Amino acid sequence: MGKVCAIFGGSRGIGKAVAELLAQRGCRLAIIARNLEVAQTTARNLGAGHLALRCDVSSEHEVQNTFEEMQRNLGPINYLVNAAGINRDGLLLRTKTEDMIAQIHTNLLGTMLTCKAAVKSMIQQQGGAIVNIGSIVGLKGNSGQSVYSASKAGLVGFSRSLAKEVAKKQIRVNVVAPG
Repeated sequence: MGKVCAIFGGSRGIGKAVAELLAQRGCRLAIIARNLEVAQTTARNLGAGHLALRCDVSSEHEVQNTFEEMQRNLGPINYLVNAAGINRDGLLLRTKTEDMIAQIHTNLLGTMLTCKAAVKSMIQQQGGAIVNIGSIVGLKGNSGQSVYSASKAGLVGFSRSLAKEVAKKQIRVNVVAPG
């Protein structure tokens, strides 16, 4: 039996590419996205033994239910990839407050909630690995992306701090900043 990996945002983009690679390496995957149909298509295309789930990462209740469903169907989670994210480009003065909140809730709070749920499981297993997908914009900034940049910069600090919190439990936490 292969290791179990939960990929939030695994139905397209970077998350889907990670899913394809991990499936080739024998992992059993949970492909999690807001759109269940797209997640199901991705899981089906990866071959047998993978699970597709719908989850809004900004909802703690949905995240908890998703982890319970993964545990029931695949077993304990060994790896977590947080690739779910949204970007609503715009100059700060033109950005609606609800767009700011949506980006922060999805890109930062969502990652915090999935990590919290995963770490509980990984501590019981005495190890695991988490990869959070950030952005170069979170490190360098970009005009018209101040809110997105702030959410991704927050991921860097969060990931570094969490790594220090859980290192003694044999759990690795990293952030990747493509761009």
